[in-house]
Amino acid sequence: MRLSTRLQLSFMMFLEFFTWGAWFVTLGTFVLHNLKGTSDGDISTAFLTQSYGAVIAPFIVGILADRFFSAQIMLGVIHLVGAVLLWCCGSTTEFGAFFPLVLTYMVLYMPTLALVNAISFRQMSDPSKDFSLIRVFGTLGWIVAGNIIGYLGWEQSNMLQLTFKMAAISSLALGLYSFSLPKTPPLKKGSKIDVREILGLDAIGMLKDKSYLIFFISSILISIPLAFYYNFTNPFLNEIHMKAAAGTQSLGQVSEVLFMLIIPFLFRRLGVKWMLAIGMAAWGVRYFLFAHGDIDAKLWMLIIGLLLHGVCYDFFFVTGQIFTDRKAGEKFKSSAQGFVTLATYGVGMLIGFLISGPIVGHFKTGPDTHDWQSIWMIPAAIAVTVLLFFMIAFKDKDKTQTKVINY
Repeated sequence: MRLSTRLQLSFMMFLEFFTWGAWFVTLGTFVLHNLKGTSDGDISTAFLTQSYGAVIAPFIVGILADRFFSAQIMLGVIHLVGAVLLWCCGSTTEFGAFFPLVLTYMVLYMPTLALVNAISFRQMSDPSKDFSLIRVFGTLGWIVAGNIIGYLGWEQSNMLQLTFKMAAISSLALGLYSFSLPKTPPLKKGSKIDVREILGLDAIGMLKDKSYLIFFISSILISIPLAFYYNFTNPFLNEIHMKAAAGTQSLGQVSEVLFMLIIPFLFRRLGVKWMLAIGMAAWGVRYFLFAHGDIDAKLWMLIIGLLLHGVCYDFFFVTGQIFTDRKAGEKFKSSAQGFVTLATYGVGMLIGFLISGPIVGHFKTGPDTHDWQSIWMIPAAIAVTVLLFFMIAFKDKDKTQTKVINY
């Protein structure tokens, strides 16, 4: 790959995830403190838009980008429209006006995650070596966004509407920049639209394999406690008065980068079952640390809980992608990845978003206080239960080592 192309794609990834991280991390705190008359349940409702977007995204990409329009053109148009929607989100003061705007935005944004990947892959001769070096700039974009919010003190000064304005400017820049990206025309132009293929349902036959069925069920179930993290970590840290909470949360993305680099080495030594198990166990440990940590003597517990994000996410989800790739075979690789993404970000997190709000609301102890110890022990218990189910039921008969992908 030419250096100029590598730099183009890296900057694209940076802006893509900077735009998302600029407002998504602090969304829960924004809903509670910047919109009138909101409750913990409204936080869950706002985050549900991600799951709705994840369900609809395959149709937008599978029908439009694969068959009618070049990926870079679609990416540009979506982000230009997204810039307007984000700016409007930051100007609202009522949840009734905010929700349809953020819902429309997420339905448009979630497909761009597939579009930036498609644009990148089409320029690479060996994605297994090149992609991680491009994708890491997306994580850096998320980290930079969180640290800007923390440095400027927007959480403490109740100025989180500015996160949407910052994201809108970033989205506008990416929208205009996208038209200069390498041309990525549709590969299936003129082909028949197949809904089963678009949703990844062609890979449903993989569930006949018992080991993959157990993994698939575990993926859905472990995504439920994951929703608690996305929904309420930032409101939790701000409620206990952690300074620069969004910036501190970016430690999770730092660890994500580090653990991505060592996954290939650990994978060879531990294998699928133990990699997945360690990832699930980390969720339980993280929530236990959140439940018992504070910003004084036990601050270390919160920091370790945040740093465990790399283990929680990479060990389970990245390992799961590798496992899915191995089980699918050449014919259903794309469908299989779409299928498991629909199950986790669509079904699993949808359930998590629906139940987390009422649970947090149940443990509300005052106008701006909660019994966070009781709250965090619930997703911890869910994660441990899923881990036990997985350890007992998962028996991968295929003992051969999978090809390790350098993520």
